[in-house]
Amino acid sequence: MKIAILSQKASLYSTTRLKEAGQQRGHEMHVVHYLRCYMNITSHHPTVVYGGHELAGFGAVIPRIGASHTFYGTAVVRQFEMMGVFSINESQAIARSRDKLRCLQLLARKGIGLPVTAFAHSTRDVPGLIDIVRGAPLVIKLLEGTQGIGVILADTRASAESVIEAFRGLDANILVQEFIREAAGSDIRAFVVGGKVVASMRRVAPAGEFRSNLHRGGTAEAVKLTPEERSTAIRAAKAMGLGVAGVDILRSNHGPVVMEVNSSPGLEGIEAATSVDVAGRIIEFIETHAAPGRTHDRIRA
Repeated sequence: MKIAILSQKASLYSTTRLKEAGQQRGHEMHVVHYLRCYMNITSHHPTVVYGGHELAGFGAVIPRIGASHTFYGTAVVRQFEMMGVFSINESQAIARSRDKLRCLQLLARKGIGLPVTAFAHSTRDVPGLIDIVRGAPLVIKLLEGTQGIGVILADTRASAESVIEAFRGLDANILVQEFIREAAGSDIRAFVVGGKVVASMRRVAPAGEFRSNLHRGGTAEAVKLTPEERSTAIRAAKAMGLGVAGVDILRSNHGPVVMEVNSSPGLEGIEAATSVDVAGRIIEFIETHAAPGRTHDRIRA
């Protein structure tokens, strides 16, 4: 099968591993810089052009869309979908997961465990907003932030009010969430492929930090999920309509709660921590599910 990996950089670990895994299984793998693609949007012959040539004959695409380029990246994925090419994560599902507010609303509709979360536009009732999440300490998140950037822990009510008012003064959209103290600076990344958890790791924040992202100096180790955590991860990926997802979970006193559902989860940390060939599992998913014009997104929001 001819498979395109939509990535900005061929040398990235995840891109390299996916290319290697596909080639090892006999597939023709191509890395396509999606920001350099342009599209011919027409009724009967939609095309994607890259390097002056039409991209044709592909059986599947693997989107590795950066958060800062979600709009254009999902447009390229959508164009491939119009051409009848199977995508492991479809454009709507990627857009859904990238909108943190929409993501949480969809998860809540499915009854999936979440931290208590508040969202507002006006700063006139900041105290009421803080009360919803049971007061300080609390976490304030920029909706557009990634990899722990734009996430602030406010230890006191006064500091929380100041940060919220400052962000809203800049017209930034923010979420306010309860602080899960018992998580003790750690979380779980469950890697879901085709409705199954294929690998899971526990990430631990460095000393003096509450964010456990590996990009921020966190460490990782393999972890065994409880049946409830495994079910939560699978249901969260399904709620987003994602074939491949990294689901971030906190262990709270009231059970597992989902912090985020990532549509382009990195492979380096999870493969190093677990020794699982996650890239190979993704290629296997394509082999099992890819078919011309086939879609696996059934979400209506």
